[in-house]
Amino acid sequence: FKKVRNKLSRSPEQAAQYKNPDKDPKGPWRAIPWDAPNIRANLEYPIFTPTGKTRKPPAGRCWSRTEKQWLEIVAAGIAYFGKSGDGAPSFKQYLSEAPGIVPNTWWSHEDAGHTDEAQKEVMELFSGGGGFATPKPTRLIERILQIATNPGDLILDSFAGSGTTGHAVLKMNVAMEASAGEGAGEEGLGRSHSLGRRFILVEMDEKIAPEITRERVKRVAEGYTNAKGEAVAGLGGGFRYVRLGEALFDEEGRIRESVRFAELARHVYFTETGEPLPKVRVSGKTPLLGVHQGRAVFLLYNGILADGSIGGGNALCRETLGVILDLAAREEGVERIVVYGTSERLSKARQKRERIEFKQIPYSIKIS
Repeated sequence: FKKVRNKLSRSPEQAAQYKNPDKDPKGPWRAIPWDAPNIRANLEYPIFTPTGKTRKPPAGRCWSRTEKQWLEIVAAGIAYFGKSGDGAPSFKQYLSEAPGIVPNTWWSHEDAGHTDEAQKEVMELFSGGGGFATPKPTRLIERILQIATNPGDLILDSFAGSGTTGHAVLKMNVAMEASAGEGAGEEGLGRSHSLGRRFILVEMDEKIAPEITRERVKRVAEGYTNAKGEAVAGLGGGFRYVRLGEALFDEEGRIRESVRFAELARHVYFTETGEPLPKVRVSGKTPLLGVHQGRAVFLLYNGILADGSIGGGNALCRETLGVILDLAAREEGVERIVVYGTSERLSKARQKRERIEFKQIPYSIKIS
């Protein structure tokens, strides 16, 4: 859970506030006043200017920090008293060392975009069309993500709409890579944070999801031709488009009776490998789901073997073992076997000899 918000990068206008009138070798700086609102006795000590003048806080104010902290400012050589040398005390804040801007609660359209800009973004991507009435400006979402997330975070948008969140994430990842290439990572994090942000977009409208949300992210990532017929290069990156199916488990954690072999197979294979089930394995005619990085993944469910053995072929036993070993022998590069089934009737020693790892359903699926 993120408790600390990130600061925003300075705009060119904000950076322009930093000057270097005295040719300071540390570069541009600006003077930060040392006084602050309020009256506190322990913050009303005298400050002596280089010309010998004594300075005290203005009426109704006090110094912003303790005398010890001021003396540290003086020792660091960054105390500043104006051009005359006897003005109000302040200190130099260098642009190279200045933190980002603390976000405020009012964002102007110059900083975060507006609805007309958002509409033009969609029209550009879809060559004048798009058919989505209320898109959000990409700059607005980028600003939110910069404050609330860090590289490597997974961002969930449960109401994806036109896909602005995915667009914003891809843009931010490109900017981060460019910054890292120059030796300075986003938010000062450097090269160690080479992993970009990721996203999950959810859109329930059966027309908007494939025709707008998916298509926008695809075009942004891969490139497209705009309304003027000009080719626009893609930002790179990618995504996987999937449809939500029926829930596999009921309220008590059991697999629903209506779940078919192919549906559970897709879930099991993804649980085990992090990859989608190969299309050639979706037939539901074999318990072998696929081989991934030396692992042959099997699912014994719904009587897939239809051989009249224990549990209709759902248990790991001598009968099903023969089938499993035969199928695994036909594949190349199998180093071990993972079997999902309702029960096991082989000893652990036998399983070890055959390089088999048994995982009981539904429990192992849910744990994974």
